Amino acid sequence: MKNIEPSATNENKKSLNFIEVIVEKDLKEGKNDGRVQTRFPPEPNGYLHIGHAKAICIDFGIAEKYNGVCNLRFDDTNPVKEEVEYVDSIMEDIHWLGFEWGNVFYASDYFPQLWDFAVRLIKEGKAYIDEQSAEDIAKQKGTPTKPGTNSPYRDRPIEESLELFEKMNSGDLPEGAMVLRAKIDMAASNMHLRDPLIYRIVHTPHHRTGTDWKAYPMYDFAHGQSDYFEGVTHSICTLEFEVHRPLYDWFIDQLADSDYRPHQYEFNRLNLTYTMMSKRRLLELVQENLVSGWNDPRMPTLSGLRRRGYTPESIRNFVDRIGYTKYDGMIDLALLEHSIREDLNTKTARVSGVIDPIKLIITNYPEGKTEMMETINNPEDESMGSREIAFTRELYIERDDFMEDAPRKYFRLSPGREVRLKSAYIINCTGCKKDDNGNVVEVYAEYDPETRSGMPEAGRRVKGTIHWISVPHSINAEVRLYDRLFMVEDPANVKDKNFKELINPDSLKIVQNCKVEEYLKDVEPGDIFQFQRIGYFNVDIDSTPNNLVFNRTVPLRDSWSKKK
Repeated sequence: MKNIEPSATNENKKSLNFIEVIVEKDLKEGKNDGRVQTRFPPEPNGYLHIGHAKAICIDFGIAEKYNGVCNLRFDDTNPVKEEVEYVDSIMEDIHWLGFEWGNVFYASDYFPQLWDFAVRLIKEGKAYIDEQSAEDIAKQKGTPTKPGTNSPYRDRPIEESLELFEKMNSGDLPEGAMVLRAKIDMAASNMHLRDPLIYRIVHTPHHRTGTDWKAYPMYDFAHGQSDYFEGVTHSICTLEFEVHRPLYDWFIDQLADSDYRPHQYEFNRLNLTYTMMSKRRLLELVQENLVSGWNDPRMPTLSGLRRRGYTPESIRNFVDRIGYTKYDGMIDLALLEHSIREDLNTKTARVSGVIDPIKLIITNYPEGKTEMMETINNPEDESMGSREIAFTRELYIERDDFMEDAPRKYFRLSPGREVRLKSAYIINCTGCKKDDNGNVVEVYAEYDPETRSGMPEAGRRVKGTIHWISVPHSINAEVRLYDRLFMVEDPANVKDKNFKELINPDSLKIVQNCKVEEYLKDVEPGDIFQFQRIGYFNVDIDSTPNNLVFNRTVPLRDSWSKKK
């Protein structure tokens, strides 16, 4: 739900989220010379997920709405985890969502300026080289209620720190030998101001700068300064960075040589039920082959959602629904699923797909006869027109649509009961045939030739309608039934189990020898359809003309709420 400014008095103001309220106030007051400039600053250490989509929508959306600029900046300060593959995927995902950046920047573009700024801090007595271990530094930090203690190196001579800082970048020192720390206040109530680390030694080659650098800036040191170098006005990030803001401001205050300051604003991150958002955890799933890759349709990555059949519109509508606030919460995955159903309902053709086929024989229908039945492509959009489907004596229906000994409220096919075959005739079930194991292999029925859809008798009411496919006009297909990857609502916070133990064993079921109508013979990867009465399906990238593969995007209805 969107935040509403209490003082708002018109509908336009009521529709603003709190960040838009801030931007409009700044523009009204003439701040930043009337400029609005944002940035989307991902670290290229993994693929973007649905949580990043929320950040993308606000960063780019604010710039679009107020005629500003949103730049894409890769915060590539940790070469150990970063790869060009991730850079490429991030760009692809942003474009797929429908956004365009003004410029592409990298934090590594600013390594020389950041180095010079660090040298300046040392010369001004505001930074020093610390040779303690990470463990000792952590112990000296204190607690939120107890001040920290000074490093024994805090007052080392400026010239010595300058010399050691140069040595950090020489390649002669091992990783962890020393760090550069800002000298702020070891008694500060905000722990991030207790002499934070601003440079460390890393020997891993960088994906852009190679081996030019051995000393790398920490994220907190590089982030705000990069905003400043670029002229960012509104630096929008998630709530976990709220406690970092005083440090962000402290660095800017040391660097700035004019009245201009970028300002950081925080919004609530996206927490989604049955979903893991940690890139580190998602990487584990990929590396341990628990999923097929970053674009596995069960993953919350944008590439995974795209492969599963989610549309950019559905994701942007979802983000708009949940809005931006200053407090964290948990969003039900059902809302995201509702968004894709709502979007696809108006734009996808209805087709027949039979996941678990059983043969239905219309015993009184002439052998060798074929009738073409008209069916509407999408009742929600007349402009999509209609098509013809073949009707024959032998059909495929879903196994679940027949029950030999059915309860009273079962309104599908059962001996002695009538149903309508969608867009065709009313039939009456007369019996079935079983194999030696007692499994039904064929169902028999008789049709009423006066009940063809569109004929006067077609209006005779029956309580059930089922879909079907003509046997000689069907195509084999593989169907992948995807479901929620985790069995529990909040897998990130289950303390007594490894999160991998919480994976839903039924998150993927691959069904071979399904049947789809021949209308789908020329489909291409990415095409999306509604399988009547079953759900929305899209053509997977693994699909070929000789081996059609469909992914279930989402069932027609939410079945999880019933399970709970």
